[in-house]
Amino acid sequence: MTKKKIAEYQSHLQDVLDAPEGPQIGALFDFDGTIIAGYSATSMLWEKIKRREMTAEEVVETLNVMAQYSTGNMGFSGLMTGAAKFMKGVTEDSYFEFGEELYAKYIARKVYPEARALIEAHRAKGHTIAIVSSATIYQIEPTARDLDIEHVLCSQYEVENGEFTGNIIRPLCFGEGKVIAAENLAADYGLDLDKSYFYSDSYDDIELLERVGKPRPLNPNTKLREAAREHGWPLEKYESRGQGKPVDYIRTIYATGSLIGSAIASLPIWALTGSQREAMNFSTGLFGDIATALTGCELEVTGEENLWTSRPCIFVFNHQSKADVMILAKLIRRDMGGVAKKEVRDTPVIGKLMELAGTVFVDRANAGSAIKAMAPLIDAVKVDGKSIVIAPEGTRTLSPKLGPFKKGAFHMAIQAGVPMVPIVIHNAGDVAPKNEFLMRPAKVRIDVLPAVDTSKWSVRTLNEHVAEVRGMFLEALGQAEEEDALEALVSEESTPAKKPAVAKQAKKPEPKAKKPAAKKRVARKKPVVRKASAKKTVTKKAVAKRPANRSTPTRKVKTAEASTIEAVK
Repeated sequence: MTKKKIAEYQSHLQDVLDAPEGPQIGALFDFDGTIIAGYSATSMLWEKIKRREMTAEEVVETLNVMAQYSTGNMGFSGLMTGAAKFMKGVTEDSYFEFGEELYAKYIARKVYPEARALIEAHRAKGHTIAIVSSATIYQIEPTARDLDIEHVLCSQYEVENGEFTGNIIRPLCFGEGKVIAAENLAADYGLDLDKSYFYSDSYDDIELLERVGKPRPLNPNTKLREAAREHGWPLEKYESRGQGKPVDYIRTIYATGSLIGSAIASLPIWALTGSQREAMNFSTGLFGDIATALTGCELEVTGEENLWTSRPCIFVFNHQSKADVMILAKLIRRDMGGVAKKEVRDTPVIGKLMELAGTVFVDRANAGSAIKAMAPLIDAVKVDGKSIVIAPEGTRTLSPKLGPFKKGAFHMAIQAGVPMVPIVIHNAGDVAPKNEFLMRPAKVRIDVLPAVDTSKWSVRTLNEHVAEVRGMFLEALGQAEEEDALEALVSEESTPAKKPAVAKQAKKPEPKAKKPAAKKRVARKKPVVRKASAKKTVTKKAVAKRPANRSTPTRKVKTAEASTIEAVK
């Protein structure tokens, strides 16, 4: 980027930090290309193709419609109409479930960390935050829930009796429709649009950008960038998600390979001293140093002294990213053992190296066997003086939000008779979110909390101790405690739940069975965003409800629908 272009780009975050407070100021966000990298509709289409849920004829027709739209030969209404006709007879529930699956598989890792920080800055100012998008609620809702965005305005398909009719609800939340949606939101919640922000990546949103007082092009396309220059609007571009640069792939490959290189480098120590432990200690620290350096992962650590004052101990950390492995190696460095899922053992070379380093591999689907498998770790603590590193969540989370805690680490602390040291990792997902191969440069904030005395713990009071330690993580992360916190505790000692039933799909009115939105549908509770349906159930204006968190009470979500374009996005 040239110096001239660099000068054009400004920090939207700093702009918000300097802004006045109050709910009368709206912070409106487009979705695709603005909050997330790329387009959620593309992920949805390719997933359907991958699952063979579309016929060859449907694929060809869909691609033709998309081509006509991209070349300007078809409007957005035609694009949505083309998509809607393939959905006739499909249950709306199946699409809510499909959206959840897409979020876990694709969308969560596409959320820009910078966009997340921008949203949090608006929230800290008390601004009213909303997503205003031409996409549908099925694409957006899981991300809105993750980001605690209550107001979602979007385009809608018509639904009767829980099934899509094959029609769309007009006007759509596109172009002037977004202006109508924003004005309705402003009227209902007392927003002053002349003092409000709108973030978008596309010139398609020029009407709403011109309507608000603070238009903020974000990741702008060429046409929007030119318009922004003409209007004097500040620009900003994020590069932490989406298609990586060649250097990012090189960084990732070399960082991963450094585990093997570090192990090889430790062999002379093993040969000269005869101590496998000293060799592995050298290898661990070296791997942490090399891998973090190669990826550009800079650690900002508070409470570093707590890493050394209470060893041996049980280190517990919140698991956000595969980068956690190199981060913990750099922090803890020596005399450590850990736990990993059994699938890692089968990874060529790396699995064997982790086994030599004292890693215990467990079957997460079998709680009983997992407990037995971890028994050697107790001896490693009591006999060998090693510290154990374990993630109470059991797996990586899709977002920075803390997941439920399992009790294995807490049982281990009681049996070994050692303290527990919480390591709170704030944003390792900035380096590599779950399901993302690439690792990118980032500054990762870490709080190492003082050791927790476990000498008076007992199995009888274990739930209290789990809640206490989890509460320490929540406080350090700045996240709210759930009202049903005890229900968030998951015991690995309980019998594993049966596989959820596959949700049944309603049939089309025609003799042949309808197409499901996804081959395998996991049954769940009612969708978190829902149009309130009347008896006839073609709603003209509705209030959708969704919880910001599955375990918390639902909150009202404003939708923009029908002629008022209070359609849910």
